[in-house]
Amino acid sequence: MFSGSIPALVTPFRDGVFDEAAFRKLVDWQIEQGSAAVVPCGTTGEASTLSNAEHHRVIEVCIEQAAGRVPVIAGCGSNDTRNALLHMNFSRKAGAAAGLCVAPYYNRPSQAGLLAHFSFLAENSDLPIVLYNVPGRTVTDILPETVIDLVNRYPDRFVAIKDASGDLSRVTDHRKGIGKQFVQLCGDDELWLPHNTAGGRGCISVTANVAPALCAEFQAACAANDLVEARRLNDLLYPLHYAMFSDASPAPVKYALSRVHNWIEPGVRLPLVECSDASKKAVDEALVQAGLV
Repeated sequence: MFSGSIPALVTPFRDGVFDEAAFRKLVDWQIEQGSAAVVPCGTTGEASTLSNAEHHRVIEVCIEQAAGRVPVIAGCGSNDTRNALLHMNFSRKAGAAAGLCVAPYYNRPSQAGLLAHFSFLAENSDLPIVLYNVPGRTVTDILPETVIDLVNRYPDRFVAIKDASGDLSRVTDHRKGIGKQFVQLCGDDELWLPHNTAGGRGCISVTANVAPALCAEFQAACAANDLVEARRLNDLLYPLHYAMFSDASPAPVKYALSRVHNWIEPGVRLPLVECSDASKKAVDEALVQAGLV
């Protein structure tokens, strides 16, 4: 259902308010540069600092601006199961292709709790779900056996996973337990190459915000089994992948976008602050190496 380079879009702010005009430009630029889909209101979109009204407006604007040119995978995750369902129902009505649903954070549910949470969403909404496993942020790990159980129970609901566990063996675990129809997307930009080699089909990416064309070219090279070109592009982008996390994300990528485009401001919402001078230096150097400035 999904493949290629998929940016987890930042949410631009101006004077602390959602900058709708800048966001519309960002969506257009991403599509023009070859992104295969877009994700509003993920972690990189600072969803945890948005009110529900803001959250839904960002999704609505993204779907309006994409205008069917690429699929929109709407960030629908919450540590409140019923609030996640609220996001999913809104996104379905707005025209999203799927909902990105992260493991509930802070609550620390067991695997049985995760199974119950995601089953509730699958049974109460017909929006396709992309699971999002990022235990470094949520402290809760969606183990392969739970993923396999969910997909086999609800094959029409759970269509993909964004895996940011850092455990590359899971690509094979999922593939052997589910099959080729289940889409595996990398959630760690620096692991693109081995993840695709193991059977992944793309990446929901932070770096793609600022380097969409290069990221799309990398994914195309992987899909064509052109390992030489994929390695070349991976080496070119590698410093940028790490620079994006040289301070609390998404501060570095917002700074990078402000260097590439004069219509995006680098501001983030509290409790995040703009990235440090050391982080800015790392971003600047990586942008030069990638030929983006």
